[in-house]
Amino acid sequence: MEDTSKYGKRVAGHFEKLIRVLGEEYVGREIESPFDFIEIAAKGLHPQTIENFREYFELSKSQAASMLHVSEPTLYRWIKADKELDQYHGVKLFELADLYLNGVEVFQDKANFIKWMQLPNTALGGKQPEQLIEMPGGVAKVKDLLGRIEHGVYS
Repeated sequence: MEDTSKYGKRVAGHFEKLIRVLGEEYVGREIESPFDFIEIAAKGLHPQTIENFREYFELSKSQAASMLHVSEPTLYRWIKADKELDQYHGVKLFELADLYLNGVEVFQDKANFIKWMQLPNTALGGKQPEQLIEMPGGVAKVKDLLGRIEHGVYS
């Protein structure tokens, strides 16, 4: 059953943008929920998706490598060899792209969101969101905080 509510259309638009950011030719199908990240990543994700994510959000190779828990030389080798991402790194990339798009939507500006990611935040124990997303469960914590900000909850 198709969701025609305002929320449903917003979510659909968000996932359409996520596909465009990573590259339609590499994602290969529609995304209806974050559970689709797992299924798509299990089939292998082209390494160009990392470059597309990095370029769209103006991130350095070092930042992208750190977020994916790999070294910069490893990232370089994956891209040069056209090595498909394993499921873990594919899902992680989807989660990061989803988080960054959500952040840009909340802050209504890419530069403001990127700046916020680099500032210590008391709601995150004084850590920078950028640091936290590199830790297990960190993406979910930052996404939760963005949800609170979006709904006007003091954070």
